[in-house]
Amino acid sequence: MVGKNEASFARAPNMQEDLTRSPSYTVTCDDYVHVVEFSPFSSGSHASLLAYGGNQYVVVGTCLFQEEDVEVEGVQFNVLRAFHHDLRVDALAWSPESRLDRIPTIRFCTAAADRKLRLLTSDLQDRHEVKVMEGHTSYINHLVFEPTEGKQIASVSDDHTCRLWDLDGNETAVLRLRSPGLSVCWHSQEVFKLMVAEKKGTIRFYDLVTQQAILSLDCGHSGPLMSADWCLANTIKVGAVVGNDWLIWDITRSSYPQEKRPAHKDKARLFRWSIANENLFATTGCPGKISSQVFIHHLGHPQVGADSWQTRPAATLCSSQLLIIFSRLVAACDDRLISCRIGPQLAPDAAPLCGRR
Repeated sequence: MVGKNEASFARAPNMQEDLTRSPSYTVTCDDYVHVVEFSPFSSGSHASLLAYGGNQYVVVGTCLFQEEDVEVEGVQFNVLRAFHHDLRVDALAWSPESRLDRIPTIRFCTAAADRKLRLLTSDLQDRHEVKVMEGHTSYINHLVFEPTEGKQIASVSDDHTCRLWDLDGNETAVLRLRSPGLSVCWHSQEVFKLMVAEKKGTIRFYDLVTQQAILSLDCGHSGPLMSADWCLANTIKVGAVVGNDWLIWDITRSSYPQEKRPAHKDKARLFRWSIANENLFATTGCPGKISSQVFIHHLGHPQVGADSWQTRPAATLCSSQLLIIFSRLVAACDDRLISCRIGPQLAPDAAPLCGRR
């Protein structure tokens, strides 16, 4: 299958500059790609686990980068299994229990348009189990596993709730929100701390023992919050996109952002921190725009505005999800996955991924 649109990767010190180059690596997919997620956890092998979701399938594979194996030229992508999914995949999260060493175990959770979560577990051979979780009454925007043992899942929805689930599919807690929940993040080490970002511009941190908010951040009045992320490399940092801008907080200093800068002309859609470098993050424009971009930002190099990866005008969806890993960014664009190398000047102190077990 040939991709619908040709894409390029470009350096953009400002939003007006248009210097382009070809992607480092492209994977053509048999289904329209709506989400793509690397597992942020160790797979027990040199390769990283990756899953992408389309209209009817979730495909699980491994990616091996040249930074991980000098014998690899660019990126090596291998499909492990395709899982049938009754509906379009709107969101996806990896469990830390997914590993390829010893007895292989793949576990991830998806959200679909029927307002249900599906927990999929497989040994990549004969055993394949799906548990359906019901409770949300509107669109599910984001979900995440508890990162140390993976025994709980948190999800946020347009129904003004954040819900917690166990692996048996039981709803264990409901946090009532004041507006739609757009993003949810678990503390990487303290399992009783959860961050929930709401569309109206408030980010709250919850103590899951008391189920009470213990801290809140305010975006101001620049527009609806669309996405937020908790920096795993330095958990005092939180980032978000609101309107056209990206915002950064140091949660030890103030409830208001310490940095705020314009990112996208036609509003920003997603914010993601690098899992290896606390100064590196990415933002995307809104899917469906004539020209949708991904910008790579480095806080330590203000003279370098960003890297820009942009589709040609025919594109209808670009970068519904993205993750920076090592010095590469992987994004979804129509029926392809595209990997692009981030220039070393943007990530001079990038460290190898330290997977959590």
